[in-house]
Amino acid sequence: MQAKLLLVTPPFTQLNTAYPATSYIKGFLEEKEVSVAHMDLSIELFTSVFTGDFLRAIFKEAQDLGNFQYPQIREKKERYISSVDVVIAFLQKQDIGTAKKILKTGFLPIGHRLMKVNRDIQWVAGELGVIDKAKHHATLFIEEIGDFITANVDEFFSFTKYAEQIATSASSFDQLDEVLNYQPTLIEDEMFTILEARIKEHTPDLVCFTIPFPGNLFAALRCSQFIKQFFPAIKIAFGGGYCNTELRSLEDPRIFEFIDFISLDDGEGPLLKIVKYVEDTIDINELERTFVLENNRVVYKNKTPNTIYHHRNLPAPNYAGLPFEKYVSFLDVVNPMHRMWTDERWNKLTISHGCYWKQCSFCDVTLDYIGNYQNTTANDLVDKIEKIIVDTGITGFHFVDEAAPPKMLRALSEKLLERNLSITWWTNIRFEKTFTLELCQLMEKSGCIAVTGGLEVASDRLLAKMKKGVDIAQVTRVTHNFSEQGILVHAYLMYGFPSQTEQETIDSLEVVRQLFEKNCIQSAFWHQFTTTIHSPIGQNPQDFGIKITGPDFEGFAQNDLWHEDPLGADHPIYTAGLNRALDSYLNTLGFEKELQHWFDFPVLPTSHSENLIESFLPKTGVLKTTLTE
Repeated sequence: MQAKLLLVTPPFTQLNTAYPATSYIKGFLEEKEVSVAHMDLSIELFTSVFTGDFLRAIFKEAQDLGNFQYPQIREKKERYISSVDVVIAFLQKQDIGTAKKILKTGFLPIGHRLMKVNRDIQWVAGELGVIDKAKHHATLFIEEIGDFITANVDEFFSFTKYAEQIATSASSFDQLDEVLNYQPTLIEDEMFTILEARIKEHTPDLVCFTIPFPGNLFAALRCSQFIKQFFPAIKIAFGGGYCNTELRSLEDPRIFEFIDFISLDDGEGPLLKIVKYVEDTIDINELERTFVLENNRVVYKNKTPNTIYHHRNLPAPNYAGLPFEKYVSFLDVVNPMHRMWTDERWNKLTISHGCYWKQCSFCDVTLDYIGNYQNTTANDLVDKIEKIIVDTGITGFHFVDEAAPPKMLRALSEKLLERNLSITWWTNIRFEKTFTLELCQLMEKSGCIAVTGGLEVASDRLLAKMKKGVDIAQVTRVTHNFSEQGILVHAYLMYGFPSQTEQETIDSLEVVRQLFEKNCIQSAFWHQFTTTIHSPIGQNPQDFGIKITGPDFEGFAQNDLWHEDPLGADHPIYTAGLNRALDSYLNTLGFEKELQHWFDFPVLPTSHSENLIESFLPKTGVLKTTLTE
């Protein structure tokens, strides 16, 4: 027989655009003449929940359960029910007529979020400003409903994740197993209804779930549980980022009550082998990088040498069949760079596999998705871009590399201009010196509108310790080069790195303040450092002065580690202050305030001069360096 596949993205991921994993696998398998359908159960479920009819059922369920949090929403439930379909349709396809309707006094009920809306936001003039304002108000309205659902009907519900709290650092399968025995929630029942319809439509022999994040695991398990109960002949496979990082040491057999296969790392080779096994054309021992259950024991099947499918030889992802008309554009944060993660439609595409630097001590450099660097050609890349535009009708691209190589970005920019192909694009980079003013100009001309990159701790001592390969001066010059061309810059920030002192934390904030003030960066986000078992720090904690304290591995997931940092500050106490400062800087406010202003306990003054960042900037506004990678 020839097996038929259904690839599923489980709830919840980004709601403004398609997560790319199923499209990559679909493109590959179809080239191998495998019958493949795919679905985004995340957006399908979201748009089913946020309808008038389902919202009425939500309010009834809350009443039946005797839950009455957010009483002001319950009291205005008919207005929420009558407005939600209009609001979702607007967020899917913004138009000026509906924007004006949404902003008309009395159309939207005023709940706990809308009553706190920032009236001082300066919207751009004309219809675009009206649409953005309406989008912001509509987003707050939908978030109010989401808050009500989480508080009263389904504690696991969230817009971009589901039941994340029981999948994060789940060293034991116990809690997941326990909750899987609970009665399904109203939202889970709706998820089953949607999934069942697609199973009946496509009649698959194998259903494959991509699980990129912890917030996708439980929904995938719930779906698998449903399939095993009502379609027991169907085989089920898991793969994706969560499996690749968390389940490499899997021992607990209980997960195989719900699934049949778990594949690791790039999915093309292992999944093609699974298909052949399901078709009964190969033996189970021919499987590659795949966990199965044999004699009630978890067994890792990995016939070597593995079948290798090099990045440059893979076909374009095939997005055809996904419901692009259903994705919604949220505008919760007005900052122009922040909104790129929740607003607009983006085709997601990878320029290069892995990371060409692969040295950062906090990163999973031992794993394939980082350590296995593979490149392609600009010609092949632009061929794929042209095909995807035909598939989706979307000309915006988010290149989702771990770190896009400067040489490839130059070649890509030149090829786009050579073919006169007009797109907008953004990507993740390292702030290295090869991003000269000339290269930034070329990238902007080809359609680049934004870049993201890791500034991390903004301390030269710690940047060297983490082998980041940059320093503050270099980051300043590179971000300035981008900003001078109108390319937005988002910086990933870190605090709590091993041995980081209070002085270094406050000095890092001062660097961030000055970078914002000098318009070198326009957006940023703080992450508290966590060590992982696959990073150099996790594998050699003694070299970084920390002690691993847990969690004890109990047979299921193993990735995030707990640690003691005797040389460092009490890192968590700085979280609120760092975020308060950053929230202000994102809105170009508060630069004149002392750093002490953001903290509710005494902190050290910065040791940096007030013109540190300015001292790194070229006096003429032009920086010339030699282009090397």
